[in-house]
Amino acid sequence: MELAQLPALFWRPVFEITVFWIAYTLFFTYIKDSGMVQALKGLALLFIFFVVAQIFEFKTIRWVLAHLFQISILGFFIIFQPELRRGLTRIGQSPLFRLFLKGEQPAEEIVRAAVAMAKNKVGALIAIEKEVSLKPYAETGIALDGILSSELLLTTFMPNTPFHDGGLIIQGARVMAVACVFPLSESQKLSRVFGTRHRAGVGLSEETDALVIVVSEETGIISLVSQGKITRDIEEEKLRQHLVELYQPKKLQRTRRFRFGRKAQ
Repeated sequence: MELAQLPALFWRPVFEITVFWIAYTLFFTYIKDSGMVQALKGLALLFIFFVVAQIFEFKTIRWVLAHLFQISILGFFIIFQPELRRGLTRIGQSPLFRLFLKGEQPAEEIVRAAVAMAKNKVGALIAIEKEVSLKPYAETGIALDGILSSELLLTTFMPNTPFHDGGLIIQGARVMAVACVFPLSESQKLSRVFGTRHRAGVGLSEETDALVIVVSEETGIISLVSQGKITRDIEEEKLRQHLVELYQPKKLQRTRRFRFGRKAQ
């Protein structure tokens, strides 16, 4: 065999091993905290016994294990259907798959909710996680881990509800937590017209790289906060542009940075 043929001979096994390793890593990363792990260990044990019975030609044991293994696999998919669905959903929202997805859908859900709340003068404080984890702030509120939708955002900030005055944290395409407490900014440059909600948004953006959306309860004005700077009276299309850019693949984000309009005095 010539040396020139060796790469063609080995690339297929390497590719297959890589694919299975990625699938294995993703799958077990998102089910490790559920009872599925113990069930999979039981299935693996049955498979080992089956292989041993096959090697030593224990026909009766092999027959029993073969049928038991088939029933166990079927039962596994039936019993753990909710966990499998949640795991596949979270895998689809992982950074590996987000590289191939556009950001219109989550951005549109946020825009739709923000515009509706602004129209009805419903106060809101929404933080979108970027590179710096917002988990410490999420732990101050109530864990939710729900699918991002305009309906969920509107329900969270509905007046006279326990979650209305707190902050909401979005991670990817999921609502991570609600009723969160954000640090208040102590900047003297902020105008006195800004209340606690705006100061909390600025405070969080000073300590993290999060993009924060604030809807004023008094005026219905939408403000966008990033890196300690606040831009008031963001129009719907401008807000949509910032959010779509945020949810785009990171390679594209490097070529186009956020451009904020006039800063609040």
